[in-house]
Amino acid sequence: MRKLHKYYKILELDKILDQLAEMTCCEEAAEMARNILPFNRLDKVKAELAKTDGAYVLSSRFGTPNFIRFKNPEADLMRLESGASLNNRELLNIAAIYRQCRILGEWKDHCEQVQTALDSYFSNLAENNYLESKITDIILSEEEIADHASPELANIRRKIRQNGLKARESLEKIIRGNAQKYLQESIITMRDGRYVVPVKAENRSEIPGLVHDTSSSGATLFVEPMSVVEANNEIRVLLNKEKEEIERILAELSAECAQYTESIQNNYRLILLLNLYFCKGNLAVKMKAVLPEVTDDGYTCLKKARHPLIDPQQVVPIDLELGKKFHSLIITGPNTGGKTVTLKTLGLLTLMTMCGFMIPVADESRISIFRRVLVDIGDEQSIEQSLSTFSAHMTNIINILRLADQNSLVLVDELGSGTDPVEGAALAVSIIESIAKKGARLVATTHYAELKAYALKTPGVENACCEFDVTTLRPTYRLLIGVPGRSNAFAISRRLGLEEDVIQRAESYISTDDRRFEDVVDQLEQTRQEFEQEREKYRATNAEVNRLKAELEQKNKTIDNRAEKELERAQAQARDLVERIRGQYNLLLNEIDELKKQKEKTDLKELAEKARSQMGSRINKLYNEANPVRERKQEEYQLPRPLKVGDEVLIYDLNKNGTVISLVDKKGMVGVQMGLMKTRVPESNLRLLESNTTKQKQSTVRKVRNNAQRKVSTELDLRGCNIEEGILLVDRFIDNCVLSNINQISIIHGKGTGLLRKGIQSHLKRHPSVKSFRLGTFGEGESGVTIVELK
Repeated sequence: MRKLHKYYKILELDKILDQLAEMTCCEEAAEMARNILPFNRLDKVKAELAKTDGAYVLSSRFGTPNFIRFKNPEADLMRLESGASLNNRELLNIAAIYRQCRILGEWKDHCEQVQTALDSYFSNLAENNYLESKITDIILSEEEIADHASPELANIRRKIRQNGLKARESLEKIIRGNAQKYLQESIITMRDGRYVVPVKAENRSEIPGLVHDTSSSGATLFVEPMSVVEANNEIRVLLNKEKEEIERILAELSAECAQYTESIQNNYRLILLLNLYFCKGNLAVKMKAVLPEVTDDGYTCLKKARHPLIDPQQVVPIDLELGKKFHSLIITGPNTGGKTVTLKTLGLLTLMTMCGFMIPVADESRISIFRRVLVDIGDEQSIEQSLSTFSAHMTNIINILRLADQNSLVLVDELGSGTDPVEGAALAVSIIESIAKKGARLVATTHYAELKAYALKTPGVENACCEFDVTTLRPTYRLLIGVPGRSNAFAISRRLGLEEDVIQRAESYISTDDRRFEDVVDQLEQTRQEFEQEREKYRATNAEVNRLKAELEQKNKTIDNRAEKELERAQAQARDLVERIRGQYNLLLNEIDELKKQKEKTDLKELAEKARSQMGSRINKLYNEANPVRERKQEEYQLPRPLKVGDEVLIYDLNKNGTVISLVDKKGMVGVQMGLMKTRVPESNLRLLESNTTKQKQSTVRKVRNNAQRKVSTELDLRGCNIEEGILLVDRFIDNCVLSNINQISIIHGKGTGLLRKGIQSHLKRHPSVKSFRLGTFGEGESGVTIVELK
C-alpha cells in the first residue's frame, strides 16, 4: 500500500485532496479530506459518486448549506461518560454541534423534497433544541455565565454588586476628603480581588488599613482602609459562593449532556461527512466537472478531458480512448508537447473517480476503475511548472511488472530511455509485451521509432502523438490517436536557422527505411491536417444552416400565431357588432308589435313586415362587411351534384361548416345557417360535405378557439331595466347559454307593474332558441321570475 501511495503522489492526487481540505469547515474534516484513498470496488465508487452528485445537485439548485466551525467532542464525551463536568468552551462546542444539525435540517426542509443519496445522512441527524437553547442561554461566552442561570447565582451576584458599591462609596469619601493629600492618585483600584487606594509610602500611618501591594519603585502602597475591610471580606466570601454555584450549574448541564453522548458523537460524524460531500460538490463546480459513466471493464473513453491542476485558461482538452480496440497506447512526439501531461491526466482522473470526485471532462465520457494504478514518471516532473524529465527507473519498472495484472492501469513515461537506443527500444518492446500478457492497460510515451513501427504492426497496440506546429515551433497539446508522432528535429533546426548542408548531411546518415517511414508519417500528417480543415469548414457551414433553419421556423411560428390571434380578435369584434344590431332590430320589432296590438291596421302590418325584411337584409349585409376574413385563393372545384336544402357544406374562406337553408338564387348566392347565424354565401365558395369528400375537406380545416367557451350563469337579473334594455340583455344571455349547452335558465324581472314581464315573455315567444317558458313556482320566485327551457 505504501508503494501505491507513492504512485498517487506522483500523479499529484495529494494536491487535489489539499484543495478539498481547504474548503472544509474544521480541522477534523480537513484531515478526513487529506486521508481519502481510492476505492477499487465498483459498487463503492458508484455510491461515493452518487453522494457527491447529490451534493452537487442540491448546491446548484438551493445553494450550499452553511457549516460552522467546532471541535472534535470525542475526548469531552468520554469525560462526560466518566461523570466529569465540562467547562464553558466544551459545553458551547456541544451546542454548536446541535446548532449545526438544526441549520442542516432547516436547509434540507427548503429543498422541495429533492431526493438524493445524501437523504439518509440528513434524516439521521438528531436535533436537540432544548439542550442547545439551554446551553446557549446559560453560557454567554467561554468566560461568562448568565446571571439568570439560577436564582442562587443571581442573588449572589446582586449581593456582590451591593457590597462593591458600599466599598466604593467608603473609598470615594477617602479620596475626596481630607485624606486626599496622602494619596499618590485619587483613584480606586483592586488588588487580589479587594478594593484599595494608592497611598504615598511616607504617609502610610495616616490611613490605617491593610497593605496588599507595593509599586515597583516602593513609593506607593496599595492600602485597604479599615472602613472597607468588612465589605471586601463579604465580597470574597460571595465570590467563593459564586464559583461554587457556577461549578454546580456546569455539573448539572454536563449531566444532561451525558445522556446524549452517543447522539452527539453520531451527529458530529454525519456533519463531517456532509461537509466533505458538499466540498466535493463545490470543487466540481470550480473545476466545471461532470459525473462520468463508471465501469470496471478496463474501457476508458474521455472526451475533452482537462488536467485539474493546470490553469483553466491555458489547459488544452484532450480526447483519449483505451481498453476497447487496443489495450496499449504508445504516445510519441517532441519534448514539451504534452505527452507527460496526457499520462498524468489519465492517471489523476482515474484516481479522482475512484475517490468519489466528479472529473473535468465533457458529457458522455466513460472511465474504468482499476485495482492498481502503477506509474513510472520522473520524480521531478511538475505539471504546474511545465517541466519534463526523462529518467528511466528500472527498479520501478520491475515493481510494476511484479504488481501488474488484468485489473491494473500502467503509465510509463519515456519507456526504455536512458540507455543505448537499440537496446532501449528492444527492452521497451519486451516490457510492453510482458504487460500485455498480464492483461493490464498500458499508456507509454517514447521517442523510439522502433516502437512506432511495433505499434503499427501489433494487434492491440495503437500509436498516438501530441500535435506539433512546425511553423510556430510550438506544440498544440492535442492528442491524436492512431497517428505516430515525429520528433521534428530537422524541421525545428531549419526554422531556427541551422545551415542547410548540415541538415542534409544529417539526413543522409538516416537509413533509407527510416527516411521512408518518416516520409509516410509526414504525408499522413499532411492529409490529416487537410481533412481537419475540411471538417471544420463543414461544421461551420452546417452550424450556420441549422441556425438559419431554426430562425426561419421561429419566424413562421410567430407569423402563424399572430395571424391566429388577429383572426380570433376580428371575428369576436364582428360577433359583437352583429349582436348589437340584432338587439336594436328586436327592439324595433317589439315596438311595432305593440303598435299593432293597439291598432289593427293593415298599413301597420305591412309596415312591420317591410321593416322586418329591410332590417334582416341590413344585418346580413353588415355581417358580411364586418367579417375580417379575406377571400382565400379559390382552388378549382365543381360541386358533385346540385345543392339541396339540408345539405352539410363547408364555407371555404371561413373554414366553417353550415347547413343549406335556401337554394341558389339568380345572383349565385345560397342561404346557409351556421349555428344561430344565417347568411348568404356564393355557391363557388361552398364545398359539399359527403362521405369521402367530407373527410378530405374537413382535414384542411384549421381549428380556431371558440371565444364563447366561457363560464355562463343560469340566472339573469333584469330588475331596474326598461323593456328595450331587458330584451337586448336577454338575447345576449340566451346566445351565451346556447353556446355553453345550458338547457334551462331563470330570468328575474320582478313583480312591479308587470310591463317588463310581459315585454320579455312576448319576446320569448318569437325567439328561435326558446322551447318553452313559465312563471316560477313557490321557492323559485313565483311571478317575479320566468323559467325558460332552451332547445
